[in-house]
Amino acid sequence: MAFLEIPNVRIKGMAATLPANRKDNLTDPLVQDGEKILKNTGIQYRHVASETLCASDLCEDAAKRVLQGLGWEPESVDCLVFVRQTPDYILPATAVLLQDRLGLPTTSYAIDLAMGCSGYVFGLSNIAALMQTGSFKRGLLLVGDTISRTCSPNDKSTYPLFGDAGTATALEFDETAANLKFSFGTDGAGKDAIIIPDGGSRNPFTVDSLKEETIEEGIVRSKLQLVLDGMDVFSFGISKGPKSVKELAEHFELDLEKVDNFIFHQANLFMNEKIRKKLKIEEDKVPYCLQKFGNTSCATIPLTMISERAEILKNAEQTHVACGFGVGLSWASVYFETSKLVVSEIGFIN
Repeated sequence: MAFLEIPNVRIKGMAATLPANRKDNLTDPLVQDGEKILKNTGIQYRHVASETLCASDLCEDAAKRVLQGLGWEPESVDCLVFVRQTPDYILPATAVLLQDRLGLPTTSYAIDLAMGCSGYVFGLSNIAALMQTGSFKRGLLLVGDTISRTCSPNDKSTYPLFGDAGTATALEFDETAANLKFSFGTDGAGKDAIIIPDGGSRNPFTVDSLKEETIEEGIVRSKLQLVLDGMDVFSFGISKGPKSVKELAEHFELDLEKVDNFIFHQANLFMNEKIRKKLKIEEDKVPYCLQKFGNTSCATIPLTMISERAEILKNAEQTHVACGFGVGLSWASVYFETSKLVVSEIGFIN
């Protein structure tokens, strides 16, 4: 387990933007047995991007609203980190495009991180590490995906689960800020559990990539669409999630009973409740937004904070442990503190 402690960086504000188009698993004709899915996963609604709406569009909107809420001019932002798995192009990096679209100075630092469900924690560590010396005073962490577009509509193991979202977290150099405390883990041997097999350099796109294959009843997909091995991912999640949080607490001597909020990646309700019970955390400390938005990939942690804790975040000092786990395989946890954040209303765009 890798640990990291970063001083001098404070989270100042957060915002999220979703596609206006909402699917209901109970009425969607492509979803079989929506009641069972809701019972087993906790997922009813998913906001789904159109063919022309990208993760960068969602994050751009969220970034503009958090900048407006804070009263920050775009020219005052020194760095931008964009965490995603659905970039605008294979190249150039989407963070570079967002620098221009947001009006950030051409002297700013902008970089993509290709991470999924653990991506918010990895992204937070990256941008905080950049800012900790004060060379960069203000930064934007943009985290989002249009992961639903990678799911086959004929795959019951992915289609009803995934929604789309973009988020923005604004950070500032502040020598009085409490340290951010991280733990990380990575296991590439588990890559096949969550993967899109074709379209990269390892397996370049061919005509065969478009051919649909019947994997089993209810699962038909091409090699350009998302593969999710539910049993392997479930076993991974209920073992690595709680272990990551426990190791974070042990390494940094944190008293988990004094933590106000535990924000877990929103995978599915059954898995997350297993994790909560293993850690013996009270129910009211573990918010969920699964029913409203489904699994939104790397965006679930900030989206849960914004949708389920906005008033508390705006008005009180709070302590948090966040834990992300998924594609890679990779997992990460972070302890951080917030005080009277600027939190924008959730936006919706077409």
